Amino acid sequence: MQSAGDDERRAGIPPRVIAWFAEHARDLPWRRPGFSAWGTLVSEIMLQQTPVARVIPRLEQWLARWPSPDALAGDSPAEAVRAWDRLGYPRRALALHAAAVAISERHGGIVPDDVDALLALPGIGDYTARAVAAFAYGKPVPVVDVNTRRVLARAVAGQGEAGPARTRADLAAMQHLLPSDPADARAFNAGAMELGQTVCVARSPRCEACPIADLCAWRAAGYPEYEGPSAPRQARFEGSDRQVRGLIMRELRHSDTPVPAEVVESLWPDAVQRERALAGLLADGLAIGSPDTGFTLPGSVL
Repeated sequence: MQSAGDDERRAGIPPRVIAWFAEHARDLPWRRPGFSAWGTLVSEIMLQQTPVARVIPRLEQWLARWPSPDALAGDSPAEAVRAWDRLGYPRRALALHAAAVAISERHGGIVPDDVDALLALPGIGDYTARAVAAFAYGKPVPVVDVNTRRVLARAVAGQGEAGPARTRADLAAMQHLLPSDPADARAFNAGAMELGQTVCVARSPRCEACPIADLCAWRAAGYPEYEGPSAPRQARFEGSDRQVRGLIMRELRHSDTPVPAEVVESLWPDAVQRERALAGLLADGLAIGSPDTGFTLPGSVL
C-alpha cells in the first residue's frame, strides 16, 4: 500500500527535475526557440535508435533541403532514402516521406497538434505522436522513452531496470507525476529523458549528480539487484541480416541507375543470407526491381 510518505516523495520529483533541466539541459537544435513542429517530427524519427551526435548534422541537412512537409512530399521516396544515408533503419525515411504526403494532403501542410491526428499519420507511433504534441505544441501529455522508463523504474518503483516496455502502464506512471501546467509538463517530460540519458544511465548511474537522489526509491532500498524480466536486447550487428541489408542499401543509394543482380551478389558471400536480406528490403518497400531489371530505390525509374 502506498503511504503518505511515498506520495510526498513522488510529489517532490517533478519540481526537482524541472529545476535541474533548466540548468543542465544540453543545447540541442530541437530545444531552441522557434524550432518548427515539422523539425520536431523529423528529429524525433531520426533519434529513434540513432545517437544524437549522428542525428544533428543529418537533421540540419534534411531541413535545409526539405523545410516543410510539402517540400518533402513533392520529392520522391528514393530521394528521402538516399538523403537518410547511414542513419540506419531506412524504413524511417520511407515513413517520414509517407507522413509528409499525408500532412500535405490532409492537413494543408501543417503538422497536426493532436495526438490522435498524429497517430493517424503513416509510420507515426505512440511515442512520436506524443513527443510532437508535447514538445512542438506544449500539450500536457506524458511522453515516455527508454530513458524516462529507467528513471521511473528506479526513482518511483525502486527497481534497477525498467524491464520490457508496457506502454499503458508506463504512460500511466508518467501521467501520475506530470504537472498540470503545460510549460512545467513539457519541461518535466524533457527533463526526465535528459536525466535518464546523461545521469541515471543504464550502467554506472551518477547518483552523486542526480537532483532526485534523496527521493529515489531504488537508492533508499540499497540498490537491490533487478530480478524481473529483461527488456529484449538487440542482436550483434556484425554478420547480421542488418549488416547485409545495409550493404545493399548503400549500393542502391550510390547508384543513379538500377544495380545489376550480379553486383548485389558480390556484396555478401552467403547466398541464403543475402537473398533473405534482399527479400526483406523488397517487402519493406525500400528496394524495387528483380534480377532481370536490376534493383533500385523506391520511386526510381527502372
